[in-house]
Amino acid sequence: MEQMLRMPRRDAVASMEALAVDHSNGRSAGHRDDAALYRRIYDRIRDLILGGRLGPGTRLPASRALAAELECSRTSVLAAFAQLQSEGYIEGRAGSGTFVSGVLPEQLLSVRPEPAQRADRKRRTPEVPRRHLSQRGEVLARYARGPRTPATAFIPGVPELRAFPFDVWARLLGRTWRRPAGGLARHGDGAGQRPLREAIADYLRVVRAVRCDWRQVLITTGAQQAVDLAAHLLLDPGDAAWIEEPGYPGLRGPLIAAGVELVPVPVDGAGISVTAGRRLAPHARLAVVTPSHQYPLGIVMSLARRLELLDWAHAEKAWIVEDDFDSEYRYSGRPLAALQGLDAAAPDGGRVLYVGSFSKVLFPSLRIGYVVLPPALVEPVLRARAGLDDHPSAVAQPALAAFMGEGHFAAHIRRMRTLYAGRQAMLVTAAERYLSGLLEVPADEAGLHLVARLTPALAARLDDRQAAARAQAAGLVTPALSSYFLHAPTAQGLLLGYAAANDGEINRAVKTLAAVLSRTG
Repeated sequence: MEQMLRMPRRDAVASMEALAVDHSNGRSAGHRDDAALYRRIYDRIRDLILGGRLGPGTRLPASRALAAELECSRTSVLAAFAQLQSEGYIEGRAGSGTFVSGVLPEQLLSVRPEPAQRADRKRRTPEVPRRHLSQRGEVLARYARGPRTPATAFIPGVPELRAFPFDVWARLLGRTWRRPAGGLARHGDGAGQRPLREAIADYLRVVRAVRCDWRQVLITTGAQQAVDLAAHLLLDPGDAAWIEEPGYPGLRGPLIAAGVELVPVPVDGAGISVTAGRRLAPHARLAVVTPSHQYPLGIVMSLARRLELLDWAHAEKAWIVEDDFDSEYRYSGRPLAALQGLDAAAPDGGRVLYVGSFSKVLFPSLRIGYVVLPPALVEPVLRARAGLDDHPSAVAQPALAAFMGEGHFAAHIRRMRTLYAGRQAMLVTAAERYLSGLLEVPADEAGLHLVARLTPALAARLDDRQAAARAQAAGLVTPALSSYFLHAPTAQGLLLGYAAANDGEINRAVKTLAAVLSRTG
């Protein structure tokens, strides 16, 4: 700590001397458990921030330096940093380090301008209302999506709606609701309507090698609700959950809402690193993964890594949520078998909850998804769900069941797979022509977006968030890869969605992106 105090920078790390003293006292009292140590570091830094001794913008010591000062494992420091970052107390800046956030969770929605400034500021920014949310609610508000945009390029994960057979869909809806049969208009089944659950189970057994019958299928409003159910019904507040790093931000909110501790686990070329997960939180109660096509990197989890993940889950009696968000769109060979199928085949199987959604396959506003539960969870989850939301909307379920049962769903998937494969090829070709020297845009075997890596020449001028901001100013939506990290990002790039844009739109968008990224100054 003495060396840190002499560092000529705006760190105020002298305030963290109390942390070393507190840690030393705890160590002498026998506090050697890694989990307890991580929590003590987290609590102490949080107290220093809230007490004003570490002000907004203060740079924190590097994790290695702090671990050496505290004579503890760097893993404990990283775990504490990860939790502080997930809750909004600190933020990582690529190439610069870790800093106290400019606006803390406790300050959100609580600051009003001074009366003398109010008239002038009213014209520029809306007045911030008094705090109404809980601390947890304020943290959740940080995960809200930005405003929707009509742009078609390059929004990731948005399907081509102009090719959906809405005439067929309208006919099926009309047939169902012109004269609703039986109790269709009354309260529905808490798990969803049986015909749709049967259609989903039949489809998953054939296409995804999921081992299930229709009784295990629970209808949800999408993947987020499935994760929310898993977090609330299977975990207690304070339990740890592995999440992929980088990973889909939309799955973090349900975990935070349930009071779950987020443990970002790095993803390598074989998928989520189970070795790293065991080191960071060996006794975590849940892992949320995208094994068939990792989001956002597109990595396919290897068989060895899948078996390793299952071994960990069985040994720790933990649960795995398998988010299979776009498995239908694989452009070479058949879709990969699901992780759930490997788990269900084990003698004591039943640790994987398989999650899917129709939002990217059909259209986003449909708001129908599903989770395939392990057999032992079916009855208790159905009973517990009744205390949360009774039953899902039944309006579109009969039409979707018919859409699948009459072959329209399979035909639509075949058409869209061909269409999207062509659009991906168009994007790669246009990128080679116009973005050479700026971005490297390799093809992918699956999915609805590509990850464009910044070339060294571009990275010397801009980071990916600056590049994304330039693109947004030009009417393009190109999320920065670094924004999908909870820790300090280890990769830079842009996500380029191609599904919702036709060839002409893709070509024009690539030209625009090349122009804004080529501009100096």
